[in-house]
Amino acid sequence: MSVEKQFAKYVSQNVLGMIGMSLYILADTFFISLAVGAKGITALNLALPVYSLIFAIGAMIGVGSGIRFVIARSRRQGEADSYFFNALFFGTAIGLVFLFMGLLIPDKIVAFLGGDAEIAAVGVPYTRIFMLFSPCFIWNYICNAFVRNDKAPGIAMAATLLSSLFNIVMDYVLMFPLHMGMEGAALATACSPLVGVLICCTHFFSRKSQIVLKPVRPSFRRLCYSCQVGVSAFVGEISSGVITAVFNFIILSLAGNIGVAAYGVVANTSLVAVSMFNGIAQGSQPLLSECYSRWDVGQVRKNIRLGMGTSIAFAAMLLLLIYTGGENIVAVFNSEQNPELASYAATGLRLYFLGFLFAGINIVGTGVLSAVEAARWAFITSILRGFVAIICFACLLSHFFGMRGVWLAFPAAEFLTMIVTLTALWKQAWDSPAVR
Repeated sequence: MSVEKQFAKYVSQNVLGMIGMSLYILADTFFISLAVGAKGITALNLALPVYSLIFAIGAMIGVGSGIRFVIARSRRQGEADSYFFNALFFGTAIGLVFLFMGLLIPDKIVAFLGGDAEIAAVGVPYTRIFMLFSPCFIWNYICNAFVRNDKAPGIAMAATLLSSLFNIVMDYVLMFPLHMGMEGAALATACSPLVGVLICCTHFFSRKSQIVLKPVRPSFRRLCYSCQVGVSAFVGEISSGVITAVFNFIILSLAGNIGVAAYGVVANTSLVAVSMFNGIAQGSQPLLSECYSRWDVGQVRKNIRLGMGTSIAFAAMLLLLIYTGGENIVAVFNSEQNPELASYAATGLRLYFLGFLFAGINIVGTGVLSAVEAARWAFITSILRGFVAIICFACLLSHFFGMRGVWLAFPAAEFLTMIVTLTALWKQAWDSPAVR
């Protein structure tokens, strides 16, 4: 199969899977807006940073271990079979920490994230339920990453899409016919990763699988070694949570709960966009890692060109969609027809989404750096876009331009990061010993 056909196969299936994963967050937002209104959207948006952190840890362990697994297997290194068990062990241990936090202190978590007494009444039950299922979210990400790296992107896509479909259907059933409200939304979201894990198991028990669940002594060193190249996946997931948390605190001081609800519409819509670029990055990662393990510089470079070209095309389509249909998107989530919410969110979508012209290059570029084991540059670019630049620009621009400054912080941060990412790609993943 040609490089182009392989790229199209892996990336298309992974993009569909990642979009499916993000759609159930949109479904949560839509159903909650119908059942609970603006308070529910605000509570959901305040809980998203915790959700993003759990997902980010699963992504870092799963993607990082998957990269080390495929490279070790291609080079016939004996430790390849130990990565899957090691990832599951530490993923479970970390998941249990979140489980007990959700069981014991969900009210303190919601208060810490900025929820007042009115929002806590809605948000605490939601936070408690989804945190109780934290190990399941991490297992799902680890299993999906290993299946994708074991040359079964179709099964990985099916696992993601079907778990998302399950979530959407159960969202409706639990929230409306059974009248469970926010608790129903949380329960539907919490159970969906179990569907994904079960579908991944069909590959693990098949004859095509080269993944071995081999009990070994847990190795913290091996975990750190995996996380070095999984850090870009971590930041790809956690950045949404960090941005949401920072923006929530700033917007609460500028526009109150209605402003946070408007940002909830923008943030949850942007998750679909981020998932598309994460799909390109994670879909091309197994191909890049395998070419890199064979020292095939030509195919590494071709995959980089394909990934960057695809991300630019996707960004152009997103902007066209937002600038022609932004008001319609906002109206879907504004069941109370609040004019203040509609005004904030419509402006926010148009300004915020400008950042995806640069974010696509950053997400795909950082994924490339991880796939070819350029861990130092992957860490620098990931931290810059996920934490440092966005926080600095959010505080600075909101001070001078109010809500417009909040929306413009994301494009400004991504533009700055793009300069660093392109420099890193040229030095480390294009014309350096990292791919020779």
